[in-house]
Amino acid sequence: MDFWHGFAVLTVVHLLAAASPGPDFAYVTRQSLVRGRRAGLLASLGIALGLSIHIVYSAAGLAAVIAHSAQWMMAIKLVGAGYLLYLGYKGLRSGAGSVAAIDPTPALPAAAWRQIGGGFLCNAFNPKAPIYFLALFTVVLSPGLPLSTLIVYGAWIMLLQWLWFSLVALVFAHPRVRDRLLAARHWIDRAFGAAMIALGLRVLVTARD
Repeated sequence: MDFWHGFAVLTVVHLLAAASPGPDFAYVTRQSLVRGRRAGLLASLGIALGLSIHIVYSAAGLAAVIAHSAQWMMAIKLVGAGYLLYLGYKGLRSGAGSVAAIDPTPALPAAAWRQIGGGFLCNAFNPKAPIYFLALFTVVLSPGLPLSTLIVYGAWIMLLQWLWFSLVALVFAHPRVRDRLLAARHWIDRAFGAAMIALGLRVLVTARD
């Protein structure tokens, strides 16, 4: 597969994967609705940066090792499920009174790093990532590719991820969308929490298989 053919396949496959509902989508949506556009964009940046973890270990051939090791897959699923359950617990703790705590002002540096870090961890702890990147590297990003090509492909994947979730953030942070939904902010938090817990429990169930 030549460079541009691989580039095109990679673009289509990863956009479809990024657009599929999952923890990243739920996280960016919540941050955009609750904390505003900047928070959503920072969370999107963190999610894109989180891909670097998966790209590096996949390029090193570890994705195949992890995917074919019951012990490694169990450990990754348990860690990923634990983080999803933690996010879910935080969401379910939201109460109606927390609406007044929304701060429309730009995030301070410390808060900005928290948004980036939250997105990074959400993506890095995604328990489905090793399987996805194993398939991706099998089809396009084989470890035998030149390092320069791997770097370009990896950077492109991260850029696609950031662009997609930035679009999601801009849509949900739009004043008309946000103003209509913020009245039910605590229900949004709880829906987010329930979704994260459902995903975490689903991962735990599959970890036993």
